[in-house]
Amino acid sequence: MPHDIPAPMLAKAVPAIPDPAKHPGGLVFEPKWDGFRVLASWDGETVELGSRGAKPLTPYFPELVEALARILPEPCLIDGEIVIAAGEPGSQRLSWDTLSQRIHPAASRIAKLSAETPAMLIAFDLLAVGDESLVDRPFRERRARLERLLQDAPHPLHLTRTTEDHELAAQWLEEFEGAGLDGVVAKPADQPYAPGKRTMLKIKHARTADVVALGYRVHKSGQGVGSILVGLYDDAGELHQVGGVSAFSDRRRLELIDELAPLVTGTGQGERSRFSSGKDVSYVTLRPERVLEVRYDQLEGDPAFRVRFRHTVQFERWRPDREATSCRFDQLDVPAKYDLGDVLD
Repeated sequence: MPHDIPAPMLAKAVPAIPDPAKHPGGLVFEPKWDGFRVLASWDGETVELGSRGAKPLTPYFPELVEALARILPEPCLIDGEIVIAAGEPGSQRLSWDTLSQRIHPAASRIAKLSAETPAMLIAFDLLAVGDESLVDRPFRERRARLERLLQDAPHPLHLTRTTEDHELAAQWLEEFEGAGLDGVVAKPADQPYAPGKRTMLKIKHARTADVVALGYRVHKSGQGVGSILVGLYDDAGELHQVGGVSAFSDRRRLELIDELAPLVTGTGQGERSRFSSGKDVSYVTLRPERVLEVRYDQLEGDPAFRVRFRHTVQFERWRPDREATSCRFDQLDVPAKYDLGDVLD
């Protein structure tokens, strides 16, 4: 049987790259990969891909199961990230859209995609080798063991970069976003692995944009506003939904019902996806007049056409001084392109 797979160690967000000098034992910085977190176990016979949530990833990535059984030199338990690259060599970047298509109920569809858009595993920690657990060892030691284990490992298994240089980590934060990565992670060099605890630090880009409130969904409790749907105008003057704002307090959810009531025009039906199967995707439509400022980190989609916010955005403030039609795609801060191959090498 494969190794017992623990809960992965987590990270808490901090606003800036921390100073290693202020952390006893030092910090090790890594690029923050934007994919599916995975604990990959190989016991010499069976590969198991455990996810951060309850859903095992093993059935969705048969090409990685085959490759790890062939590549790994001995039984081990690796902490890493499953990612998929898109684009031509020399101008590749991570593709969340392509990766998310793998969570599909049809084995035939998964087999087709695994051949057309194969995944990679980016390794960044080592929890066990053979019968030896490394969980209680400091990260600096676990990293050294991981480097020895994977020194000759070929694609699609890659060892993530590390540095203890604060300035280089800051450079990575700016440059690697152009290849689809979403920040930098700082790990205490002298700390053991802490399953389920937010021991690591993550630094992500935070930007703001002015967007139009175009609707809202009722909270799952049935009381108040659960999320506000927001949009941006394109060059032709057409309004497109680009994401949603949530995380309101119970009191604020109820207040928003009254505040937005004068703008209600009816109801609409959102698009269904493999992630929304069985969920209510209806929403209350609003006259597109109110503007709000939001914080966001990453965008997804093709910048040459239209993009969406990658994650749920955070409410900053209402902007009564802004006209809704001034909220356009061209205000978004799109990162400069950077080749994924330069991150992997």
